Amino acid sequence: MSDLLIELFSEEIPARMQAAARENLKKLVTDGLVEAGLTYESARAFSTPRRLVLTVQGLTPESKPVREERKGPRTDAPQAALDGFLRSTGLTLDQLEKRADKKAEVYFAVIEKPGRKAAEIIAEVLERTIRTFPWPKSMRWGSGSLRWVRPLHSILCLLGDEGGAEVVPMSVDGIVAGNTTGGHRFMAPARFAVSSFDDYTAKLRRAFVMLDSAEREAHIWNDAQNQAFARGLELVPDAGLLTEVAGLVEWPVVLMGAIGAEFLHLPPEVLQTSMREHQKFFSVRNPKSGRIEGFVTVANRETADNGATILKGNLKVLSARLSDARFFWENDLRVAKAGMGDWAEGLKAVTFHNKLGSQADRIARIAALAREIAPLVGADPDQAARAAGLAKLDLRSAMVGEFPELQGTMGRYYALEAGEPETIANAARDHYSPLGPSDAVPSEPVSVAVALADKIDTLTGFWAIDEKPTGSKDPFALRRAALGVIRLVLGNGVRWRIADIRMVHLLQQKLTENGPFKFSNEVMADLLSFFHDRLKVFLRDQGIRHDVIDACLAMPGNDDLTLLVKRAEALQAFLGSDDGTNLLQGFKRANNILTQAEQKDGVEYSFGADPKFAETDEERALFAALDAGEAAIAPAMVQEDFAAAMAAMAKLRAPIDAFFTAVQINTDNAIVRRNRLNLLHRIRALVAQVADFTKVEG
Repeated sequence: MSDLLIELFSEEIPARMQAAARENLKKLVTDGLVEAGLTYESARAFSTPRRLVLTVQGLTPESKPVREERKGPRTDAPQAALDGFLRSTGLTLDQLEKRADKKAEVYFAVIEKPGRKAAEIIAEVLERTIRTFPWPKSMRWGSGSLRWVRPLHSILCLLGDEGGAEVVPMSVDGIVAGNTTGGHRFMAPARFAVSSFDDYTAKLRRAFVMLDSAEREAHIWNDAQNQAFARGLELVPDAGLLTEVAGLVEWPVVLMGAIGAEFLHLPPEVLQTSMREHQKFFSVRNPKSGRIEGFVTVANRETADNGATILKGNLKVLSARLSDARFFWENDLRVAKAGMGDWAEGLKAVTFHNKLGSQADRIARIAALAREIAPLVGADPDQAARAAGLAKLDLRSAMVGEFPELQGTMGRYYALEAGEPETIANAARDHYSPLGPSDAVPSEPVSVAVALADKIDTLTGFWAIDEKPTGSKDPFALRRAALGVIRLVLGNGVRWRIADIRMVHLLQQKLTENGPFKFSNEVMADLLSFFHDRLKVFLRDQGIRHDVIDACLAMPGNDDLTLLVKRAEALQAFLGSDDGTNLLQGFKRANNILTQAEQKDGVEYSFGADPKFAETDEERALFAALDAGEAAIAPAMVQEDFAAAMAAMAKLRAPIDAFFTAVQINTDNAIVRRNRLNLLHRIRALVAQVADFTKVEG
């Protein structure tokens, strides 16, 4: 067995591309090796800003010979068919064999491919990989035809075993593979030879290169935490920034600095966003005050002054950036303290959508909807409408203009400065939430009302103008809006029907002020179907079976999301029990027999089951069990006590099992047969009160 080491050494690879590049290198090379007949034990890929690396262990030294027999045309077939077969096999006529096949004689081609040395295969696979590598963006340089993310300088390609390692002979666009690589650009730029992966990693570390991105991340995080802790501060977690910074350095050196006192009054989110977006700095927080008081930067080299000069330069640039943020903040505060009227007026000139009016028009719709929704979530209607009217005003602020990701967050600060109560200010912050599956769901009633109104306006508005998601395209994030409504409703136990006539009518009135479109019953039905699709995805992620969801969606009231989920959870729990599994089988049997009889006889057996025609104790016991079940299930369904309804259904399991064991449904006695078929209908009708069991698998 042999080990393979590949390094593609280039100018700096953008950090955002490195993770995918590692996986692509591993997949393209290993897939190519396997397709060519080689096998291997394991493979790992690594990246730094200047190199992609792949190590493959336990690689077979050569591919096995292959013998393939391929059946061709009959010997008396037209010449064109024979010529095509010869072209496909690469053989000549005298190399074909004639064999008897049933009633005819046919040609057979026996193709033998000898085994190939691993080095030969590796050279072909690696060259193809480099030339077809799927970079999101690539470039050409010099006079060659090769495209790479940045100029490719060298290729290291070693194949070795216990007896030593050899360079795999290959070249790409004049770049000849070798056994050397370079160290850190500044601290150890000289090239050096390596003989194996272990030798490679050891020499890289001596040349100030940490090969593993996970190791670089851990080093940065631990060192930054330790430095913050030593000063009585704490590092603000930022996983995305950590991954990005680890992709910018080969030898991470963590440095911590303090933010100037003149900037400490800025909101923490402003400092954090400015430092992350402009400087790739981590934020350091005072746990007692919650203020951002320091920053962490990661240098790519060690210096004689332990980073003092680097910190000084970074702090100078940071101060300039934070001065801009302070300017935005102070100017915005003047508008906020004046009531934000200038921003409200400015939104009249900002188009939300050419068919849905301006941002001001949209705010008016959301405020009207929030007023209607407020009683359903326990909020004050006036406060909900007021909060909706203010929630989007920060879109006109200078700070949000510079940092759009702070919309809502800044709205809260500005609302408080304008003298609004905290519940209204919080609604301005929270009304975009939840933004994704991991985002928190607002719980304050006013915030919930405004958040629901915002998303409902978005969905119904774009449905009304027929701008719905198609395939993978969703330019207005309508899937996210629908999921947001679902999580808001379920997370707060809101009893709200999607097809609430008052809200649709209200919205229709508001929408028609801005364009000649209709929000018809057909549009409402299509929107409800879209909600159901999103709910299926959400519930499947919660572990609820797709057939259980379908069985509940088929029931009346399926536009009440809270009721729907409550029913689905109870049904899944019931079907997971022995009683549920066996009752499902009994229902399926009853439904199948009844359906077949109705189709055969051309009638519906749905009335008239009478215990006086019962001939067996099992039959009479089933009548009694169904009477008791109906008495228990009907009130439980009215009270939406699905657990009680399922418990009542569970008591039917034994009588139904006994009935089918002892009784023949299709007896020769027509009266008894009809009575028993009507009894089966009672089983079907009783179970159908809880869910559509015909959609449940099993």
